[in-house]
Formats: sequence, structure tokens, C-alpha cells
Amino acid sequence: MAVEAKVTWQGDMEFEGTASSGHVVTLDGATEHGGHDAGFRPMELLLVGLAGCTAMDVISILRKKRQDVTGFEVSVRGERAERHPRVYTEIHVEYVIRGNDIAPQAVERAIQLSEKKYCPATAMLSKTVRITSSFRIEEA
Repeated sequence: MAVEAKVTWQGDMEFEGTASSGHVVTLDGATEHGGHDAGFRPMELLLVGLAGCTAMDVISILRKKRQDVTGFEVSVRGERAERHPRVYTEIHVEYVIRGNDIAPQAVERAIQLSEKKYCPATAMLSKTVRITSSFRIEEA
């Protein structure tokens, strides 16, 4: 099954990205590069994709394990190479899980499953970038 995406130039450094599902996202460059800084930069979108992929996996696994999750956030931080600022050398994923009586072991296992088995973004990126993760549980 093929998945397609198309990017269309909108002028200046602004582009419109359209997925085969019909969803649209704006891509734009920084003002110092001729853009308006009004949309995602492509490398930022890569981090959003990684965050979304792992978030969906982890929350799904925790719900299946009957963990009482009431809130959930994923933050992804990419460290850029000193000589090539458009290349990430390390990515850190931080999970914040809110709920009642959340088992730390269940969270650890859900993250491991996402990283090693389910999230294709992690699998692809980990071949070229060091990916680390941490989590914090907050009572609801």
C-alpha cells in the first residue's frame, strides 16, 4: 500500500504539504532565509511526526493495560550538529503521563514497545540519530 504526499510552492519560502488523506500542513522557512516563519520547518515536522507516532503507541498500550490515564504529553527535543545545523545528532523524547495509580513498569514497557516494535519513525531515525527517552508520572 503506497502513501503519498505532495508539496506545492505558495511563493517566497512557503509551501503547502498535502497527504494522501487530504490533510494539509503549511511549511515555511525562517525569516532570515526568506520565509515568514508561519508554518513548520521540514525538520520540525519530522520531530512532530516522531512525537505523534510514539504518543499514539504509548497511550494505546497503556489503555490496553487498563492504566487510568487522564492526561498525556510527549515533548521531543532535537540537538543539532555544530557544523551542520539542519542535521540532528541526538533526539530526546520526554513523556508526561497523568493519571491515577499509573504503574511505572507499565509506562517503561509501553515506551520500550513503541521504540523497538511499533513506531516506524523511531526505527528509521535511530539508524542515524541517537534517541533517548524519559518519563514522569503525575497523579491526577
